[in-house]
Amino acid sequence: MRFRNWSGHVHAYPHTFRRPTSAGELSEVLTSAAEAGQRVRPVGAGHSFTPVAAGDEVMVNLDHLSGIISVDEASQRVRFHAGTRLRDIPALLAPFGLALANQGDVNPQALAGAISTSTHGTGLGFTGFAGTLTGLSLMGPDGTAVQLSATRDPEIFDLARVSLGVLGIVTEIELQCVSSFDLIAEEVVTDLDDLLDDLEPRMRAADHFEFYWFPHTDTALTKTNTRVGPGEIGPGHLAEAGVRNRILNLLDKEVVENGALRLAVELGSAVPSLVPHINRIAQSAVSDRTYRAPGHDVFVTPRRVRFNEMEYAVPFASGAEVIAEIRAAIESRGWTISFPIEVRSAAADDVPLSTAYERDTMYIAVHRYVKDDFAEYFRVVEQICRRHGGRPHWGKIHSLGAGELRELYPRFEDFCALRNQLDPQAVFGNRFTDSLFGLGSRVS
Repeated sequence: MRFRNWSGHVHAYPHTFRRPTSAGELSEVLTSAAEAGQRVRPVGAGHSFTPVAAGDEVMVNLDHLSGIISVDEASQRVRFHAGTRLRDIPALLAPFGLALANQGDVNPQALAGAISTSTHGTGLGFTGFAGTLTGLSLMGPDGTAVQLSATRDPEIFDLARVSLGVLGIVTEIELQCVSSFDLIAEEVVTDLDDLLDDLEPRMRAADHFEFYWFPHTDTALTKTNTRVGPGEIGPGHLAEAGVRNRILNLLDKEVVENGALRLAVELGSAVPSLVPHINRIAQSAVSDRTYRAPGHDVFVTPRRVRFNEMEYAVPFASGAEVIAEIRAAIESRGWTISFPIEVRSAAADDVPLSTAYERDTMYIAVHRYVKDDFAEYFRVVEQICRRHGGRPHWGKIHSLGAGELRELYPRFEDFCALRNQLDPQAVFGNRFTDSLFGLGSRVS
């Protein structure tokens, strides 16, 4: 069996790859592996850019453990099988008039993977996925599943909300959902310097705000999304926003965003000197627009052009300065960067290994086309972000190990102690997670 992640950067050759169809079958896989002294890694869509899911021995995929288990309509809490893909959740929730509180811009991931790597969307009124977690089921190396929540083993639940799959296999996830909503999307091209000067108040004033900046240009595309109930009239100047035709939306996302981007990055990879000119053309071709659609249709954009990515979570107040420093680094080093830089934000939460733990956060993501070398660019961006106390996204490329991570997460040692308690032989791990948390007391 050969495993490759979405970008093709990570490869693994596990001797066993299992897709259990029941919790009982999963239990047998785990007990058999533990008895044989083999290590286990759970994998969903393989959308992480790090080797976090890659295993040399046993890999487990939960695609057959998918769908809704139960819905509490009064509390709007929904329990899912952990293998449920994010892309399937809107249709599953629609009969109940519910939706995820927030979402990122891609949706192929398994719910367990999104939770376990601190995946997030944008909006300072909202946390990442893990902050909406109200319960989970965790299966250990002995094949026994335990139910965890704020009232059932709360100490373990607290630390297990973001775990990178090293505490056990997450088999069920309960989320706090919300009533269905539409988004009125405003996409506006603006001067980058003006945007950076006014970035914090603009992010705080919007329900959801993000922007994309093509290096070598002086403008950025801002995306401001306003939440409204289905059928509700939008506020002020948004009252007349029209419902976006799904076919037109698909045309923009597939043909304009993906098709044009593929052409640009392919050409830029072949002739790097053309990248600044290509980026200026791409940015000038973007026009302002306002439209309305169901929340998930606005949040998510298909990603057909493959890339490698680094994302750092920096203290919110440092965001604009970090972006300016990255811009200066690109210009001073003469790099040609064809992919836009993406900037988002999220509210502080209380999840110990969340990238937004105890601080409002600005997320700054840099990308390189899969055919382009990312090493120097990512290394310098990482240095800039680290000077500002940045935390790396758990599923995206970074160079940090346990020593550096310990300084960034106040409860890092608590998490490592829990790992040693729940999995003393470090069955749930690989060389990459060992570098993040240490090997524990595993006996080879």
